[in-house]
Amino acid sequence: MDVRELIRVCEGKKHVYIQTHNFPDPDAIASGYGLKKIFEHFGIDSTIIYVGKIDKLSTTKMIETFDIELFSHDSIASDLRDDDYIICVDSQKNAGNILDVTGEEVAAIDHHPTFVQVDYKYFDQRIVGACATIITGYFKDLGLKPDKKTATALLYGLKMDTLQFVRGVTAEDIAAYAFLFEYADEETLMMLEGNNMEYKDLQAYGAAIENIRLYGTAGFSKIDFACPDALIAILSDFILALVEVEVAIVYSERDDGVKISVRSERPSVHAGEIARKALEGIGSGGGHAAMAGGFVSKENYLNLGNFRDDVLRDRFVAAMGDNI
Repeated sequence: MDVRELIRVCEGKKHVYIQTHNFPDPDAIASGYGLKKIFEHFGIDSTIIYVGKIDKLSTTKMIETFDIELFSHDSIASDLRDDDYIICVDSQKNAGNILDVTGEEVAAIDHHPTFVQVDYKYFDQRIVGACATIITGYFKDLGLKPDKKTATALLYGLKMDTLQFVRGVTAEDIAAYAFLFEYADEETLMMLEGNNMEYKDLQAYGAAIENIRLYGTAGFSKIDFACPDALIAILSDFILALVEVEVAIVYSERDDGVKISVRSERPSVHAGEIARKALEGIGSGGGHAAMAGGFVSKENYLNLGNFRDDVLRDRFVAAMGDNI
């Protein structure tokens, strides 16, 4: 896709809102920030928003380091109008991890697979390691040089979503790294990547270790208390690191329901597909071949009965079929 088409769509609008998924991670924030900087170059006013919360130390550090302005939906809901333009970044409408807000979703820029087709005015979906890679490509295509903060933020988002370039990496991600490296601040990157664990995170690691159950090469682990989305994802990577595990499913029971993270290093098991199949009818799920997520509302989770954890596990086992 030619980003100039997106610029033409947004030019002349009173305001454009860049919406990340509900619990924005470094890749989503970096992508939104990079897109906002591109829009500034063309005189397009934009605001980065999310519906959910910022729930991880690494994300908070990133926002503070780069002085990124992003707003929760609740704080700006009264400002949104039906004719405002909404651009989904690092997600797509009906993806299960991004809620509708007032306004017209005119565009989506994402690196996750598409499960529900939507007629956008502009749609750029690529299976690459990070959404930041797509935004970096826009800078290159437009002949723009990102400032140091923007380049560093994009590179940080790229490194985080690819797990330091070992997960889902494509040639396009490597090219993005090479482009950003010239403009990024290495010392800031090192600072962001260090000391990202809080003391309370250790409790979640302990629960993940204590509760792990193996079914073939699939490792299941439940965290019996509320856990941030980002930490659940980290714990699924942690479980996947076990020699015996090729597919990891980690979930946390929270006040509003159950959040699930899925990881797969087995080619025959598509993490996004099994998340979608396992949660069909009780929740939502989807994602990449190697990494995915899902959510089941509290009501639906309780309706699974007295042995709800067994039911949830059995659904994933059934979704994997003979590949477990």
